[in-house]
Amino acid sequence: MARAPRKQSDRNRGLSRRTLLVGGGAAAGLLIAWGVWPRSYAPNLNAGPTETIVNAFLKIDRSGQIIVIVPQTEMGQGVTTVLPQILADELGADWRTVAVQSAPISPLYANDLLARQWLANDWTRMLGDAGDWAIGQYATRSALMLTGGGTSVPMFHDAYRDAGAAARVLLCKAAAARWGVAWESCDIQEGLISDGGQRRMKIGDVIGDAARHVLPPILPYRQGQDGRLSGQDLPRLDTPSKIDGSHNFAADIRLPDMVFASIRQGPIGDAVLAGLDDRAAGGVTGFLKLVKQERWVAAVASNWWAANKALDLADPVFTLRGAPVSSNAIDDTLEAAFAGSSGQRLYAQGELGPVFEGATILASEYQVDAGLHLALEPPCATARVTEEGAEIWMATQAPGQAREAIANALGLPGEAVTLYPLHAGGSFGRAMDWDVGVQAALIARDMGRPVQLQWSRLEDVIQDRPSAPAHARMAAKLGRNGAIEGWLAKVAAPCALTQTWSRVADGALPHAAAQQAADASTRLAVAGMAPPYAIPNWAVDHYPADVGLPLGFMRGNAHMHGTFFTESFIDELAHLANIEAMSFRIQMLGGNPRLAHCLSTAAALGGWQGGIAGSGQGIAAHMLDGAYAAVMVEAGMEGDRLAVGRIVAAVDAGDQVNPDIARQQIEGGLIFGLAYATGASVRYAGGLPTRAILGRMNLPLLADIGEVSVEMIRSTADPAGVTDLVAPLVAPAIANALYSWTGQRIRSLPLVGTP
Repeated sequence: MARAPRKQSDRNRGLSRRTLLVGGGAAAGLLIAWGVWPRSYAPNLNAGPTETIVNAFLKIDRSGQIIVIVPQTEMGQGVTTVLPQILADELGADWRTVAVQSAPISPLYANDLLARQWLANDWTRMLGDAGDWAIGQYATRSALMLTGGGTSVPMFHDAYRDAGAAARVLLCKAAAARWGVAWESCDIQEGLISDGGQRRMKIGDVIGDAARHVLPPILPYRQGQDGRLSGQDLPRLDTPSKIDGSHNFAADIRLPDMVFASIRQGPIGDAVLAGLDDRAAGGVTGFLKLVKQERWVAAVASNWWAANKALDLADPVFTLRGAPVSSNAIDDTLEAAFAGSSGQRLYAQGELGPVFEGATILASEYQVDAGLHLALEPPCATARVTEEGAEIWMATQAPGQAREAIANALGLPGEAVTLYPLHAGGSFGRAMDWDVGVQAALIARDMGRPVQLQWSRLEDVIQDRPSAPAHARMAAKLGRNGAIEGWLAKVAAPCALTQTWSRVADGALPHAAAQQAADASTRLAVAGMAPPYAIPNWAVDHYPADVGLPLGFMRGNAHMHGTFFTESFIDELAHLANIEAMSFRIQMLGGNPRLAHCLSTAAALGGWQGGIAGSGQGIAAHMLDGAYAAVMVEAGMEGDRLAVGRIVAAVDAGDQVNPDIARQQIEGGLIFGLAYATGASVRYAGGLPTRAILGRMNLPLLADIGEVSVEMIRSTADPAGVTDLVAPLVAPAIANALYSWTGQRIRSLPLVGTP
């Protein structure tokens, strides 16, 4: 990755969420101050001798190759195909000529959509458009190149369309000047410029001239459907290299004179290194050195296995300050939070008091354990540190913040650190943290040679930043016709996103970030709890808590537990009202036809029998950031194992650019949700997880999963992100299915016992 100009970097480090959003006066002052800050940023791309930089998202080679610049991290979600497809469609490119290059760190690629979702609070909402603008400016000027939350396409769709349209206009102008015709008469299809007659020209033949032309005030977009790429199931650009093994992930990097490292970081919490056996490690063939820091120790060797074996023999001992995290303590803390003084009503509609007064109320309690990421690729980074600066190869969902943290750790200015962003072998949010890059850089500096640091799977599980554990107390009143007249959700949970921001943006240690968020009541912790149904009187209360377990960004984030609470409780109410579960939902979705359509489609395709006793059928519905979905499952127990015979999903996510990739993401989300429901979580005791081997986590096997069907509902709405959409729906759908199978309601996750 090319080095970006350093602008206001020292000052930006001080712009924490607290200083930015602490109050109206502070925010108003920043609005005035930012009004005079520079706003113009030029692309900081590197170009080869035959390449022309068209704009921040596009380079074109004289050979005709279309090089699309992508700022988002590819984690298997297909973003390095979908975003180029948008640009290539508007340009009129031949898909066979399209290539992808990762973007350098620059304000031009800031994801202010995710920043707004992440940083919005009561103050910014009170300021309205001004508060929204302030977060957007902060994101841009801090170069918050964040990947996550399914925001890639909604955030960058228009930018890539404009980039393609701009290139098409400039190329048409250049060709028209050679032909002596009006540029408006020219067009580009399949990579060839034509004037509507017999004359044709390759894109590469005029790209040098195109850069000298000027764009019109209003960009004309392509009309008609002939030769369009958008909406087509085009092959992924990253598939060939992943099939033939040439695709480089972090563990594939090889540098001259490079050595390998493994690491130990102690139990969860405020742990410091207390001692180890230096001499025992020296007996391993290939061992080179132990590198010690206050909170971790790494072994360096000529190969990773020797490094990891040396650590085993060194047997490092850590001192834990404070009480060790345990699941029993987590449960007690969450229950105690309901009686605390930090609870706050975050959503409210109508008046619940008169509805609940003197009425018969259905009340249920739910709980979920923390869910692990368990990505295919454990954290890994390669570093080379010299007197001139540092180079880091790693997969990161926050490259700007990772580079700044590495620079701070090394005592270097930001421009002295070059970060090469790599694709991730999965992530689900785990790569939002950058600690492996900092550790690799420090070890490389100590060794004086390039180092590749690879965490073991055990270390990955112990040091994971899982999704939040949560408890919920749900209450509702039904009317005589079965309609819900009042709904109250009380949720005790720490906020994983607040903790993640403290670590990623402010450099807080994990245990410190958890403590700082202990009394922060926020909508981020109860996302998915606002019911999508037409309930006249409802409210959601959040009770924050410090459970002693550092938490992190996760696929679906708080929607994972919020949707489980909401859709399980809706199912309970349907059975109490003696109304079939799908019809019970449909009758309250008159103002939400897209979600109602998803529900009826999933039920029709799945052969819904009404969830009758013994059917093993369950259903759930949800909407997230402009996307709508319903999931129906058929499930039962085979001995002590859950067997899911069928999963049917109906999704309305707008006009998808590449429907096949969207379908892949939905299928992946369904399996991720199944793992979350059954075993992607562990209990904790003594500051450590009680299980750390994947085979003992009750994760779903191929034999446990039957038919998976996905129906993409046609829509002309803007394309929405689908990465996070269906994963939260699987757990409540299975819980509801097991109720119809057994007659017993399961109100906790994981749904089945673990070995």
